[in-house]
Amino acid sequence: MKVAAFTGGLNVPSARFRIRQLVPRLAQEDVTLDEFISPISSFPPRQRWLRPVWLVAGVASRIPQVIAAQNYDVTLLQREFFSTLSTLERFTRRPRVLDVDDAIFLNRGGRFARKLAEQSDLVICGNDFLAERFAVWASRVCVLPTAVDTERYAPAAKQRDDVSVMGWIGTSSNYRYLSLIEPAIAEVLSRHPETRLRIVSDQPPCFTGLPSDQVEYVRWTPGNEVSLIQSFDVGLMPLADGDWERGKCSFKMLQYMACGLPVVVSPVGMNRQVLGLGKIGLGVTQKDDWIAGLDMLITQPHTAKAMGEVGRQVILDHFGVNVIAPKLACLLRSVV
Repeated sequence: MKVAAFTGGLNVPSARFRIRQLVPRLAQEDVTLDEFISPISSFPPRQRWLRPVWLVAGVASRIPQVIAAQNYDVTLLQREFFSTLSTLERFTRRPRVLDVDDAIFLNRGGRFARKLAEQSDLVICGNDFLAERFAVWASRVCVLPTAVDTERYAPAAKQRDDVSVMGWIGTSSNYRYLSLIEPAIAEVLSRHPETRLRIVSDQPPCFTGLPSDQVEYVRWTPGNEVSLIQSFDVGLMPLADGDWERGKCSFKMLQYMACGLPVVVSPVGMNRQVLGLGKIGLGVTQKDDWIAGLDMLITQPHTAKAMGEVGRQVILDHFGVNVIAPKLACLLRSVV
């Protein structure tokens, strides 16, 4: 079976982790997946006056891909072609499968998301929250978590015996979540002067209440992300408690767990479900809980290590590429 997968860009996380990394494993299931990467960013430029030009150029660049994909057995759309818009998707070949890993229906009243769902034969959602919403519009919906390549994301070859690096990885647009726990992090760093907060992102953070000599920033690249997560001793994933956050698929948390790290996270949406799969870390909400949880892991490294080992096994059992790719192959076959 041949699948034409339309994705949003070379470095777009959902394209990398929900589509591209599965290609070799899908081939073992006799599914040939060719990726049609958007030549132009799927997201509009900041300058409003450039947006009409961006959209016209983007649509023009997609037309040859839509034509070329007419010979495939299935079309797989990784979200919409252009952020918050429904454009050429309806001209792609059916059967058509829509893959969603964010609460995109919260944008612009969700009209484009409803159109895409109604025009698709199957909607694959990254978690239950997304599936419940898309089930209102789509004829068929299923849940498939984001996979983790457990060969790449693995515990560090040489592990330390202490817990001295609290780590966070993500795009700078999500620094607002770290700001929520800045007072708690400041207290933990004050109690443990040897401890560091390591941030891996596309831009340096601008913390106002953290000691600069205990905060490290490393610019993210596709090539360094695994080794930098391996350099953490505990992984952080704070979130606000809202619908956008309930639509998130916990991938940051899964990356930490795959590398054998204990996690301290906000128990929001899918994070809560993952926490229920084993003693992999702590779900905390209040400032004092963040402080107590991090303090416990720093002072009890054996507990931290045990949680990390459980988390790694949870990933192997539920979220590995070898688990998720065969399920995706079955779903794609089911629409032919």
